[in-house]
Amino acid sequence: MTIIGLRIRSLEARREKAQPSAQIKVNSVPRITDVTETSMPMMKQKALSVGFEFVTEYDPNIGSIRMSGDIIYLAENSVQILRKWKSKKELPEAMRIEILNHLFRACLVKIANMADDLQLPPPIGIPRVKAKEK
Repeated sequence: MTIIGLRIRSLEARREKAQPSAQIKVNSVPRITDVTETSMPMMKQKALSVGFEFVTEYDPNIGSIRMSGDIIYLAENSVQILRKWKSKKELPEAMRIEILNHLFRACLVKIANMADDLQLPPPIGIPRVKAKEK
């Protein structure tokens, strides 16, 4: 089982007029929204298209960034995965963890750039260089 691609369908970034207070909380949440079968003509096989939404919100309400799209996923047991998704809206744990980790890596990098454009704090910790103590 492996991820072979990520396709972004929409991006929405907004900065509200409210001035941030001293304490800003940033919360990023990925969510799997759908799983369907898709054909891969170049690979001559079928794959799974896993729909997602990734939302970063700033508290107090000074802005938000939303991204949605699909992850293209190859799985040997795609029929069973689709059946389980349709009946319970669940994915096998190993697949779910792999997809969520991939979403965090891929989306947070893109969202960090958009946050910088909107003058919002980055959604990930950025190392800071400090002077040596004497």
